[in-house]
Amino acid sequence: MSEETPQYSDRASPTAKGGMRRFFQNLKESAIKQGRVFWRSKMAVAGLTVIVLYIIVALAAPYVAPYQPDQRIYADDGGWKTLQPPDAQNLLGTTGNAYDVFSQLILGARIAMFVGILGAFMVAVIGTLVGMIAGYYGGWVDEVIMRIVDIMYGLPFIPFVIVLVTVLGASVWNILLGIALLYWLSTARVIRSEVLSVRERPYIEAAEAAGANDFRIMFVHILPNVIPLSALYGAIAVGYSITAQASIAFLGFGDPSVPSWGVMLQRAFVSQAFGKAWWWIIPPGVSITLVVTGAYLVGRGYEEVVNPQLQEP
Repeated sequence: MSEETPQYSDRASPTAKGGMRRFFQNLKESAIKQGRVFWRSKMAVAGLTVIVLYIIVALAAPYVAPYQPDQRIYADDGGWKTLQPPDAQNLLGTTGNAYDVFSQLILGARIAMFVGILGAFMVAVIGTLVGMIAGYYGGWVDEVIMRIVDIMYGLPFIPFVIVLVTVLGASVWNILLGIALLYWLSTARVIRSEVLSVRERPYIEAAEAAGANDFRIMFVHILPNVIPLSALYGAIAVGYSITAQASIAFLGFGDPSVPSWGVMLQRAFVSQAFGKAWWWIIPPGVSITLVVTGAYLVGRGYEEVVNPQLQEP
């Protein structure tokens, strides 16, 4: 019996309720162990700090933003404060339409973090479920699913989402739909490969011999083994999702009524402010870079959980 057997097996469990209780207990113990490894990674802690800071900004934005994102700022003479550099009243200056850049920046963090976290969750969940089904059942089920994945790999993301929002309308939800439809493919492939390996372990064969059904084997015995990989690809998907939303918005296919970093850059580009209004361009660009880098560092640090060989002695 392998070392994993005591951790994930629920042998002699009198009821399904007892088995699920053991499953959650094992999951908790595994999460604590993985957390200790994760916190030893300086890169992971640095990345997580950046993500948490932006989440705090996103949550506090409605309460600390000095202006509404589409509220015009007027000068003392009654005219618009158009393309004004940073000053005491407007910490990051104003846009070409006399909107406060600082207010748009922190309110845009709400959309970025919403898309990043929800998009990553959908990628991890869909990819894990599809990969588990393909790897566990194998045969024609695996063949059909993997051929669908191969076909979907050929769909370019940006043109696909452009068509999607053109048909369904420009909204954050439709961009998230595009992320959910195309970004789970790599996760599914990796999870499938791991399930093919876990599927052959002795405690899985013991569970089958004991009469456990497919659902129980997949979600009580196999799932805890692949959760670290799911979390890794979920962390990476945070950056992908934020970049995708910003790219679509920059191309003009996002919802213009929703403040986001991509919309800020798109309006700056259309207003020909690139090169003459740095305060309008650099803050959203730096924010996108920081959040995506933070997500990458979290994923890179989590690799040490997935692959113990990367752990520092």
